[in-house]
Amino acid sequence: MNVTIKVLSNDSFEIKKVQKFLFKQIKKEFGYGYIPEWHQDIVNMEDYYISPDKNDFFIAYDENDKIIASIGIRGYDKNFSEFDQDYSKDKTASIWRLFVDEKYRRCGLASKMFNVAEEFANKKNYESIYLHTHKTLPGAIEFWKKMGFIIFLDENDELKTVHMDKIIHELNMAYHDSEFNYAVEF
Repeated sequence: MNVTIKVLSNDSFEIKKVQKFLFKQIKKEFGYGYIPEWHQDIVNMEDYYISPDKNDFFIAYDENDKIIASIGIRGYDKNFSEFDQDYSKDKTASIWRLFVDEKYRRCGLASKMFNVAEEFANKKNYESIYLHTHKTLPGAIEFWKKMGFIIFLDENDELKTVHMDKIIHELNMAYHDSEFNYAVEF
């Protein structure tokens, strides 16, 4: 099976397809639909991912042009007071919306998606990458640790939120322009 990873363009048809994919994945993984304070980046993809130079969104398509995975990367823009001295929009990237359709999991696609985002972050001179995930997502903590992240804060809150980060400013990576092709075997 061939997978093509592309940068999200400012094409309204493609954006709508991506939004539909993301909300379907959120419903499947978390059990809820659109929540305005949590999903503004999905509703306003141009403002969050397409227009800003240091932000991007990547989509994986199968050979039938079906979206099968996604990942967003943008300058750190959360307002967690406990991280004010640790992260900044200019030096810290943040990972958002890494989803892989359940039929395409366990074949390395999530790792490929993250590698593309990490290459982008390195090219844009970010020094580190922040993300938060939830202990309720099977395999999430283990996956991110495998990608080189460390746990920065485990909130032990109702959502089981875990904050993680990774230093990247010393990586020597080669960035490839807007289209990435990978052969994924099953």
